Amino acid sequence: MSIFRTKSVERSIEDTESPEHRLRRSLSALDLTVFGVGVIVGTGIFVLTGQVARDNSGPAVALSFVVAGVVCALAALCYAEFASTVPVAGSAYTFSYATIGEFPAWIVGWDLMLELALGGAVVAVGWSGYFSELLSTLGVDLPPSLVGEHAVFNVPAAVVVLALTAVLVAGIKLSARFNLVVVTIKVAVVILVIVAGLFFVKAANYSPFIPAPQPTPAVHGLKAPLIQVLFGITPVAYGVLGVFTGAAIVFFAFIGFDVVATAAEETRRPQRDLPIGIISSLAICTVLYVAVSLVVVGMQPYYRLSRSAPLAGAFRVVGQDWLATIISFGALAGLTTVVMILMLGQSRIFFAMSRDRLLPGGLAAVHPRFGTPYRITMIIGVATALLAGLIPLSALAELVNIGTLFAFILVSIGVMILRRTRPDLPRSFRTPLVPLVPILSVLACLYLMLNLPVETWLRFLLWMAVGIVLYFAYGARHSRVEEASPVRAG
Repeated sequence: MSIFRTKSVERSIEDTESPEHRLRRSLSALDLTVFGVGVIVGTGIFVLTGQVARDNSGPAVALSFVVAGVVCALAALCYAEFASTVPVAGSAYTFSYATIGEFPAWIVGWDLMLELALGGAVVAVGWSGYFSELLSTLGVDLPPSLVGEHAVFNVPAAVVVLALTAVLVAGIKLSARFNLVVVTIKVAVVILVIVAGLFFVKAANYSPFIPAPQPTPAVHGLKAPLIQVLFGITPVAYGVLGVFTGAAIVFFAFIGFDVVATAAEETRRPQRDLPIGIISSLAICTVLYVAVSLVVVGMQPYYRLSRSAPLAGAFRVVGQDWLATIISFGALAGLTTVVMILMLGQSRIFFAMSRDRLLPGGLAAVHPRFGTPYRITMIIGVATALLAGLIPLSALAELVNIGTLFAFILVSIGVMILRRTRPDLPRSFRTPLVPLVPILSVLACLYLMLNLPVETWLRFLLWMAVGIVLYFAYGARHSRVEEASPVRAG
């Protein structure tokens, strides 16, 4: 048995037609684009703008968003080619299985739990905070034991996860319609911020656009960025390096466009619609992020922006409290769709892994009426609700970044491998300038990973070690891919 045995593209597509595992195809390019915008526009735009402007980039926070957007665009071009060539649920897991091999595919699937399941729990905790604040404005105060970082059990976070789980089980089209309504609300709020904020912009707040670099307080031990430990490069605030440091942080704001690829089997015309959904959602969100960040730093000096609620805080400073309340409502709507679509992506990846018997095959059952992988969806929903309710996850949020970047690297490598091993496959979308674009994607993602703390790397390696044990204990012995499958030399 070779742990690098691959599953052919043809067999992956053939598996999607088996009656017991067939998902319902009902999504259009518009649905996919809305899914992408729904999962991308969330915590990043409502929180990170102020934090990065104050601590890293100054008014040039817009450039940090551009840099992070370019990194994601390089990976998105690779995702678009894979998704249109291998229109199968599972995203990076399925792509890796077809190119690099079974063991790397398992590692990617296990790794994506950090982005999706853990990310969903992190965002749900943030959702409960906004929900509590809105209730407070209405005169209803929840006890600290039920909400917040120190709650015995974070009830609002768990309840919203379970409610969204029910929506996901009820069908992909219902999920898409719900998502469309909520995304419309939050995009309208973002546009309101841009338009209304223009009336309060002061040109003086943009000067200097890139403040002079300043050394940051020394960080040592496990909290130091890996790039500092390896190469002695100490991060600085502001200046050009500050813009790139800020990009490593606001990268979190772009996480999620890759989730669009997990819905490949539920798309009517995947070869056409998946590239449109992936690339257009990323482009729309990049434009919104840059516009919002420029407006907010123009309304208030960057060093006075709120770290926790910069958009609402900027409008309160100029006496527009009613707009601040609307922004808080938009943030709540934004986080709702993020939680739902992260869980959607996780369920489709585990569905693909269960269908391949790397996880118990019974989990891949599709509901006879709703056409959704209901068992996996409910398990993920309950697990995410427990995580969100019991564990203060703020310290683990950086794991979401490192897990996502690692998946981006493997997908970018996979595009180059599949171009060489299967040049005959029909590709409705082709990543331009191969191998240049994939190589740039790998290098850019690796640079952002190096800017993460040593402790995040250690947690990531520990998580990977647990996954390796599970693979050899179960997945390697139950895999549906026969030993006679094509094996990549290596």
